[in-house]
Amino acid sequence: MNKTFYFAALCAASITLSSYGQEQEKQELKRDRVSITDTTFSMGEVIVSSLRIDRQVKNLPAPLAVVRSFDYQKQSSLTLSNVLDKESGISMGGDGVWSTNINIRGLSENRLVTLLDGNRVETANDLTASMSMVDMYDVERVEVIKGAQSSLYGSGAMGGIVNIITKDGYFSDKPYLTGNAGTGFASANKLFSGHADINTGSEKWYLRLSGTYSGADDIRTPEGEMPNSQYTYNNLTGKIGIRPFDGHIFKFQVQRYQANDVGIPGGDAFPGPAEATYTGIGRDLISASYEIKDLSTSLGSLKFGYFTQYIDRFVSMIPNTVTETLLPNGNTQRTTPDLFTPAGKHLTNGGQIQSTWNLSGRNTLIAGVDLWSRKLTTERIKYITVQVLNPSGDVIKTNNIIRGETPTPESSFSSAGLFVENETRFYDDKMTLIVGGRLDGVLIKNKDNYDVDYITINDVVNNFPDRRLTFAEGSENSISWSANAGLLYNLTQNTDLSLNVARSFRAPSLEERYKYIDLGNFVRLGDPALDPESGLSLDLGIRKWNRDLNFQAGVFINHITNMIVETPGEFIYKAFTGTSGFTLDTLPALINSNVSKALLYGVDYKFEYNFYGNFVLYGSGSFVRGKDNGEGENLPLIPPLRGRLGIRYSYNKIGSAELTASGAAKQTKIAAGEKETDGYVRLDMAISSEKIRIGKTGLQIFAGIDRKSVV
Repeated sequence: MNKTFYFAALCAASITLSSYGQEQEKQELKRDRVSITDTTFSMGEVIVSSLRIDRQVKNLPAPLAVVRSFDYQKQSSLTLSNVLDKESGISMGGDGVWSTNINIRGLSENRLVTLLDGNRVETANDLTASMSMVDMYDVERVEVIKGAQSSLYGSGAMGGIVNIITKDGYFSDKPYLTGNAGTGFASANKLFSGHADINTGSEKWYLRLSGTYSGADDIRTPEGEMPNSQYTYNNLTGKIGIRPFDGHIFKFQVQRYQANDVGIPGGDAFPGPAEATYTGIGRDLISASYEIKDLSTSLGSLKFGYFTQYIDRFVSMIPNTVTETLLPNGNTQRTTPDLFTPAGKHLTNGGQIQSTWNLSGRNTLIAGVDLWSRKLTTERIKYITVQVLNPSGDVIKTNNIIRGETPTPESSFSSAGLFVENETRFYDDKMTLIVGGRLDGVLIKNKDNYDVDYITINDVVNNFPDRRLTFAEGSENSISWSANAGLLYNLTQNTDLSLNVARSFRAPSLEERYKYIDLGNFVRLGDPALDPESGLSLDLGIRKWNRDLNFQAGVFINHITNMIVETPGEFIYKAFTGTSGFTLDTLPALINSNVSKALLYGVDYKFEYNFYGNFVLYGSGSFVRGKDNGEGENLPLIPPLRGRLGIRYSYNKIGSAELTASGAAKQTKIAAGEKETDGYVRLDMAISSEKIRIGKTGLQIFAGIDRKSVV
């Protein structure tokens, strides 16, 4: 039995420079600390916005999870993925401590849509870090919709959506100026973080500025330190809100996120002995929206939005693989890959127009159009040393080679969608029916691409080397539709039954279409002519909301056709010699193909029970099974059976303490190429204080201890 131990603590100070600002801060803290012991309302009354309009959780048939800033601050979590990993039906994965993503009910990465303030973080499977390029100290809440949501968000939302909502400024009847500062430390990887923000505004405008720095060393494990798991990042955010007229709101924000020296200790992206580091990862976001409310008795709101987001990533990889080949003359050729430097640049632009119609007191309709596009450019430079050795082992010749490549051709993905969703309440509001549909058009373009752009041998450049044409210039378009129906029935005032049926789709990513990975004796290859995946899902749930008990449970089934998997085949290519002429040749290949039918099913639940005074018992659990019905194989990346049970005690004006036991079973139902994962049991303890007032300054402390045993 292996064990690991670490301590994490976080303290924060708030500075208030006006009496109104202090009162407003109290109100925001109260909203953020909604708990089952709160006499005002339960979790069911939390407002979410991820389904295009603001609704209370208890009025939505869709299964979802909401994590607020106070929830994750007291959990001593290092990343947002680590926070969501504690929710039912959600698990964490990735290439390291920093580079993480999540899995929802067995689906991950490009089968989920990740949003940041409603804007796509669109990297598909080029970078397994969609949840990492976010400053968790600047996050207000995270909303996770479990299940297909393609009718609202288009391609990719087959398994669900994750909407990360950052903290915003606010309008006020009186001018205000407030500020906050906080620090955090975790002994597991010597993490240190610092965060500060300042907020000011009045009735007609507001401004919020925030910044964070965080750095960590290699994380400690039961077997010792995990090499190359360090990281540093900083984030700057600015938000402006303007109310030029009554009912009109303009919002503008700028975000700049930069991570450096991010170690990749292992994972699917960089397996084996290779040492890889993200030398730099940047994300720049600019977004703007204009909303007009109450235009008429029926037109409740009209909203226009636009965003542009640029993500770049640079990798330094030392392959640590040396090959030797015996030449016909008896000499030996030794090839040593010294350094690979892949780089990728993602530019995503998007816009939307959305209208909300109050057709009657019990009927609300939303309709709109959204467009977004993604442009991908990649490059890779390989530094290779080739030596020739005589039979005695002496080096008689050395070639220093620089090989310039474009792993994925310059390509673009453009999507345009029309969506509509109607909500109707029946039987004295005991029943709610939400029905929606969407029509999407997708256009993909790419340029010619070769397996090598240039070769430099001993400082002599060859711009037209022998090379293969991997993908010819071309384009592909498709039209897809999706639909959903959700039914919510109030059995009693506090007990609901829900039923959701959805048809979803996912257009193949640029990487799935144009991937080219040369492994020497064979290649891994994309297919530009891939068809979209389509899914049919069913979800049945029961929920109970009241002051003493919050309970959610659901069973689900998801059937996916045209699933994209790798199958053995042949790569038929044009081999160009010098500046002109070519021959046709073949290579063994693993090629992305539409061949499989996937079936996923399972159950998850979550509860909080205020069983005595200020004591709350809470827990969650989830199980998912994934099979490839076409081949009879297990699906990859399926999480094991997981569960969590804990107790929390809260004392007014003092704080709270929690003790949690969680664990997972051993996962033996694995796909080809995967390894079995051990089960584990984990014990967590956490304490958090109320905000301690010292004049106009406040201090709040969070601390936690985790102990993990591998079984």
